[in-house]
Amino acid sequence: MPNHPAHQTQQPRNRRNCTGWLHSYLSDRSHFISLHNHTSATATVTQGVPQGSVLGPLLFIIYLLPLGQLLRHFSMDFHCYANDTQIYLSTKSPHNPPLSHIESCLSSLTLWMQNNFLKLNSNKTELLLIGSKSTLSKLANPPTLTIDGTTVSPSPQARNLGVIFDSTLSLEPHIRHTVKTSFYHLHNIAKIRSSLTSHAAERLIHAFISSRLDYCNSLLAGISTTSINRLQLVQNAAARPLTHTKVWHHITPVLKNLHWLPISHRIHYKLLVLTYKALHHMAPPYLSDLLSLYQPPRALRSSSAGLLSTHTSKLHSLGDRAFSRISPRLWNSLPQHIRDSESLTIFQSRLKTHLFSFAYP
Repeated sequence: MPNHPAHQTQQPRNRRNCTGWLHSYLSDRSHFISLHNHTSATATVTQGVPQGSVLGPLLFIIYLLPLGQLLRHFSMDFHCYANDTQIYLSTKSPHNPPLSHIESCLSSLTLWMQNNFLKLNSNKTELLLIGSKSTLSKLANPPTLTIDGTTVSPSPQARNLGVIFDSTLSLEPHIRHTVKTSFYHLHNIAKIRSSLTSHAAERLIHAFISSRLDYCNSLLAGISTTSINRLQLVQNAAARPLTHTKVWHHITPVLKNLHWLPISHRIHYKLLVLTYKALHHMAPPYLSDLLSLYQPPRALRSSSAGLLSTHTSKLHSLGDRAFSRISPRLWNSLPQHIRDSESLTIFQSRLKTHLFSFAYP
């Protein structure tokens, strides 16, 4: 019904309502301080939004939009997550990294923030040099950054949205922290297990243990078997108090009865779900752009099989762990009926069944 009068005016009216809603949210606000029985005078709020408000993060991201334009002006690659901004550059020369270019960019960022009632906190700014062990060993004098008069030296590791990155991307510090924190919470849960129902115990374990094992676990693809086994020990230990399984009993049947995929298969599950999303326009472009459909040199039956192009890398220890390398290999190994799933929900269900059959044949 494109010509119906209600449809012609609906969009402008909604736009006016949204604009008025935001205007009322940001204007005519006041605040005061209350301490015990004393209350201060009321003052008008001229800047900012209420702390903890629903629209706060969205409005802050909109406020920071010019930041991206400034970074693009300096040809910088970057990621922004609320107030956490990451700038990164790649170089083939470990002796002459383009840090002067970064310093010029940071100087412009500092000036822009000063003009917009913000501050670039140099004390919380971290510099992380990432490379192979042989490349990093060639740096006799590690480079430094100067930000607003403060010198920032390279850190051995840095926290990135809850994941601890180290210079060689071994993720060993992150795994150590995950194992230590998980066992701490598991020890506390075991103390009160006798007072919990099975349902309550399972919810606690998923909240404090499984969530940590699964958080950003796609980054763990291709790490050493030793590291995977350490995380698997955490999952095994979590299953025992939940099911009242003794330490001398074999844990594999217990995990199977709980329908828990082992750690290595959970990593593959997360990667393949990301791949499905990237191929169906449900993922950010920086992931989708890393994948391309396989185009055979001549017409073959595999032309319509939904396969992805695979590429080799020079550095197997790091390059083969890249999303653009490992994702196509895992995707191409799936049966076609899984790759051709009509929706994400169907794909996830079929994928888990497929991985479960491999984990527990």
